[in-house]
Amino acid sequence: MNLRALQFFFFAAIAFFLSTALLRGGLSSGTTYSLSFVDIDGNKLSTADGHVTVLVLATTADWEKARAVGDRVPDYCLGNPDYRMITIIRFIRKHGAIVRKIAMAVVKHRVTEEAKQLQSRYDTNKIMRDARQDIFTVTDFDGTVSPQLSEPAGATDFCVFVFGRKGELLAQWHGVPSAKQLAAVVK
Repeated sequence: MNLRALQFFFFAAIAFFLSTALLRGGLSSGTTYSLSFVDIDGNKLSTADGHVTVLVLATTADWEKARAVGDRVPDYCLGNPDYRMITIIRFIRKHGAIVRKIAMAVVKHRVTEEAKQLQSRYDTNKIMRDARQDIFTVTDFDGTVSPQLSEPAGATDFCVFVFGRKGELLAQWHGVPSAKQLAAVVK
């Protein structure tokens, strides 16, 4: 009887882990994805529009992780029109119009502060360009953006994806990749 119970629990544990992995979905490396977004500045963006795209999916609590990814992007990508980083900020709770306006003001303020940080990196690398033009931030208030990335609306995982010029998924991480990992993929 103990062996049968052990077999049952073993089977149940495997079934649980497999179902969790399948429910979580995820994108498949090498597969092409033409995902479209509109950022807070009204720019229409796509993962298949000729850029190598580093896409960060984060919640409002993940600002430091998103910044760490940006800091690890190789210098040759900065100001280079062949490369782009998009940060999608996923809001976990549903918000009314007033709270959304306040949240958007906070997001825009944070983006302006990030642009100042990035501008100093541009200046160090003698890139004569306004860094703010190269910051693309998408807000996901209603849970419609995250599902494009096979991430359930309301999920709180921090994810980083790298898409090739035609939208092929080159790599993905559920955490902040090292500078070496990121550089190896975007080259």
